Amino acid sequence: MRVRRLGWAGLEVEAGGERLVIDYVRDLSPLFTGWKPGENVAAPSGPASAALVTHLHRDHTDASALSEVLTQGAPVLRPAPGHGDDVDNVTTLPAERELVRHRLAVEVVDVWSTRDLGPFRVTAVPAVDGLGDPQLNWVVEADGQRIFHGGDTMFHGFWWLVARRFSPFDAVFLPANGAVVDAPHLQPPSPVPAALDPLQAAAAAEILDARLAVPIHYEPEQPDKIPGYAEVADPAAGFRTHAGRRARVLPVGQWLDLAC
Repeated sequence: MRVRRLGWAGLEVEAGGERLVIDYVRDLSPLFTGWKPGENVAAPSGPASAALVTHLHRDHTDASALSEVLTQGAPVLRPAPGHGDDVDNVTTLPAERELVRHRLAVEVVDVWSTRDLGPFRVTAVPAVDGLGDPQLNWVVEADGQRIFHGGDTMFHGFWWLVARRFSPFDAVFLPANGAVVDAPHLQPPSPVPAALDPLQAAAAAEILDARLAVPIHYEPEQPDKIPGYAEVADPAAGFRTHAGRRARVLPVGQWLDLAC
């Protein structure tokens, strides 16, 4: 199995002549002002036979991009819809509507459920979203190797349960930008990071007993963000410091061959 970083939280995973994508997005303009579709992200190297999404925030679920890369009828596995009314779900409704408009083969999956998708065995595991929306993380197994994708989860108490069931991991891909969010519908705001910061990501990698740990959910050169979204400075450098020998920083578009 080999894995390619597609930018932001996106991954392309290849095994047995097939590929799946996780949190692949092409357009990050909902999060960054002035962003042009395709800028600072890489497209998958070929058609994908399945897609996994961690949650329905628009910077993790881009139905238009998925419709262009997925083969006909390819499953898109996702968490449950948001709770409550349209105000509660203001950050998930745009992606929900786009998934319907593009007529993708979307399937809602439960936590701890496992699916076989060609050469891949995928399991949805617990995650905690910083804005309170439903989120899953993903364990992907193929070719006798195992990886973990962390979306933009916060630190939580499920790491040890995931570790008991799946560790060790050949590689874990963890958010590391430690974003503090001041959202209009979530007031008063919290000063606590809504996604793992470098120290927390390194701690999660240690609990999961990862051979390699790769920071995601950051961009080296970012345009101006929407107001109310503040990241830590240089997430990759901070992650290297805290994760030590496990740390592997992948440039956008680069492959990581887990057989090496």
